[in-house]
Amino acid sequence: MICRLLLVGFALAAAGLAAGLLALDRLFPPNLARYQERSTEIVDANGRLLRAFTTPDGTWRLRTTADDVDPLYLALLKAYEDRRFDRHWGVDPLAAARAAGQWIGRGRIVSGASTISMQAARLLEPRPRGLLTKTIQSARALQLEWRYSKPEVLAIYLTLAPMGGNLEGVRAASFAYFGKEPKQLNAAEAALLVALPQSPERRRPDRATLRAQAARDRVLVRGLEHGIVDQASYDRAASRPAPDRRLALPMQAPHLAAWLAGQSPGTTVPTMLRYELQASLAQLAIEERGRFADKAEIAMVVLDNRTGGVVTWLGGSDFFGRAGQVDLVRAHRSPGSALKPLIYAMAFDDRTLHPDTLVEDVPVRFRDWLPRNFDRDHQGAVTVRRALQQSLNVPAVLAMEKVGPQRFVSTLRTAGVSPGLPPGDAGNSLGIALGSATISPLEMAGLYAGLANGGTFAPPVVRRDRPAPTPVRLIGPTAASYVADVLTDAPLPEGFASLPVALRYRRNAFKTGTSAGFRDAWGVGYSANWTVVVWVGHADGTPRPGQLGRLSALPIAFKAFSRLPAEDNRAAPPPPDVLRVASHRELPPRMRTLAPVVESRGGPRIAYPPADARIELGAREAVPLNAMGGEGRLRWLVDGRPLDGAKWVPDGPGQARVAVVDEAGRSTSVTVRIVGKSN
Repeated sequence: MICRLLLVGFALAAAGLAAGLLALDRLFPPNLARYQERSTEIVDANGRLLRAFTTPDGTWRLRTTADDVDPLYLALLKAYEDRRFDRHWGVDPLAAARAAGQWIGRGRIVSGASTISMQAARLLEPRPRGLLTKTIQSARALQLEWRYSKPEVLAIYLTLAPMGGNLEGVRAASFAYFGKEPKQLNAAEAALLVALPQSPERRRPDRATLRAQAARDRVLVRGLEHGIVDQASYDRAASRPAPDRRLALPMQAPHLAAWLAGQSPGTTVPTMLRYELQASLAQLAIEERGRFADKAEIAMVVLDNRTGGVVTWLGGSDFFGRAGQVDLVRAHRSPGSALKPLIYAMAFDDRTLHPDTLVEDVPVRFRDWLPRNFDRDHQGAVTVRRALQQSLNVPAVLAMEKVGPQRFVSTLRTAGVSPGLPPGDAGNSLGIALGSATISPLEMAGLYAGLANGGTFAPPVVRRDRPAPTPVRLIGPTAASYVADVLTDAPLPEGFASLPVALRYRRNAFKTGTSAGFRDAWGVGYSANWTVVVWVGHADGTPRPGQLGRLSALPIAFKAFSRLPAEDNRAAPPPPDVLRVASHRELPPRMRTLAPVVESRGGPRIAYPPADARIELGAREAVPLNAMGGEGRLRWLVDGRPLDGAKWVPDGPGQARVAVVDEAGRSTSVTVRIVGKSN
C-alpha cells in the first residue's frame, strides 16, 4: 500500500513537473528574432547568390542550414565542440559532469560543457557570462531541442555563429574569407570556420592571420585524432596559409538586387537570372564601355523566349560611378526607330500591308509636321521590306497612320508596356512611330520576345516565386513571321562583312533605334530561344553626336548573342497563310501600295488623271499630268519614281500610282490603270 502511494506520488509529481515545464515553455517561448532577422539574399535560378544585403544593424547574416555546408565541416564542428550532439537532448550530462569534476579538482575551469544547442541558445539571447546565464542557456537548449529538430537547431548555430567583425554565420564567413559557398570548403577552410566562433575578434584572419592559423591547426589535430581527416589531408591542410584579408561578397545584377530587396526585405528572393550569363555579359559591358571615349553607360536585358524569364539584367556598366545606381533597365527612354517592327506587324496582321507592298518614301507633311529620314534624304518607291530594313521614317509614319496611334498605344499597354507620352499627348500622335513615346529596355525585351513567340506577348518574368503572367495573343503568327523574315535579312552594321562565327548558325532578327539628339542608341535582336536588348547612352540624357544604334549598340548585341548557349535555330515552317509574291502587283489591290495622303488644307490636288481612271494609250504615248493648288514647284512621281516634268510615258499596260508633292511636303496620289488601244 505504501509503495503504491509512493508511485502515485511520484507520478503526480512528474505530471506536475511536466505541466509546469510545458506552461513555462508556452509562457516563455524561445526568442528567434535574431535568427529571423537575416540578410536579404537575391539568388539566381539555381539558388546561387547574386547579391546580399546587411541586416538593419549592419551585420552580414546569411541563412545557413546543414545542407549548405560541406559534411567535413560538420564532422569537425561536432568533434571539436559537441561530440554527442546527435544523441543528447540539448545538455550533455557527461560533459557537464567532466567539467564540474575538473573545476572541483583544480579550482578553475579546465574545459567547458557547452553544447551546440546551448551555444545556439546563447546566440539567440546574448547575456553576460555567469552561472545564472549558463543555467538559463541550459534550459533554453532543452527547450530548443523539445521544439525543433536537430537540423533546425544546428541551422540556428550555423546562421548566428560570430565570425569576426560584422560577419555572422558560416555562409557569410565562407564568402568573406574564401569567396565561395561553404558547400565547397576544403579541410583547412572548414577547420578555420570551426575555430573562429570561440574567439572571433582575436582570431580574425584579416587582422591576426597567425593566431587564426594556430587555432585552425588545433581543430585539424582534433580531426586527425578522431579519424575525420587522414594524415595526408592533415599535412596538406596545415601547410596552407590562412587568408589575410576579407573579400567582397557576390554582387551580380546589383540594380535588380536593390529593387527586389526593397520589395522583400529580410528574405531570400529567387530570380530567373543565370549567374554565369550575368557575369559573362557584365564583363562584356565593362570591356565595351572601355571603347567609348565618353564612357557612356550600357544597359542590357536578355530573355529566355521559352519561359519569358530574364536571364541577364544589367542596369548599367559602372554601379559605383556617377549616376551608376540608376537602373537603366527600368528607365524610360526614347526608342527611336526600335518600335517600327511592331507597327508593321500590326499592319501585316490587318492584311493591309505586306513586306512587298510598295510605299512612296517622299517628303510628306502631316498637319504641321514634316518627318525626315535620318540622312535627310528620301528613296522614292520602295517595298515595305526595304523601308523596315533601312528604317525609313516616312513609310513608318504612313504605316502608323494606317494602324492608328491610339490603337498602337493600347496594344503596347495590353502587352505589359507603360509608354511614357509627351505632355499633352493622349496617345494620338503619329510621332510615336519615331520615338516620341518612351519605354524601358525591359519592356522592349518583352515586345521583341512576343515577336519571337509568334505574336503572343507577356511582361518579362523576373521572380521565380511569383506566377508567370498569362501570354496574350496580340498579333497573328503570319504577321510575326513576316517581321522575322524581314529583320533576319536586314543589312549588317558597318564593320561587319558577315556575322561573327558564333552567330552564323543562328537565325537572328535584329533592329536598331536612335533617338532624336543622339541621346539613346538601341540594338535589339532575337533568335528562337533568346531576346537581347542593348541600350547605350548617358543616364542624364547627354547627347552623343553621331552615335547611332547600329554603330554603338547593335555590335554589342551581336557579341552578347555569341556568349549565349547554342540552340537549334533553324527557321520554322511558315504559317500556312503566308502570302508569297514576285512583286507588289501580285498582291490583292488593298495591299499593293501605301501612298501619302493629303493631311492639311492648301495642298496640291490632282486634276488629271482622275482617281481610278482607265486610260487607253498607244506605244510611247504620254499622259499629261495636271494639278491645282500647293506651294511652289510641284514634283510628280509614278510608283515612287520621280518624273522630269509633268508628262508621263508609261512603260506598258498595268496599274500605277501617280503622286504629286509640293515644296511644303504636302502630297496626294491617285491610282490609274493603263491599257493598250484596241484596233
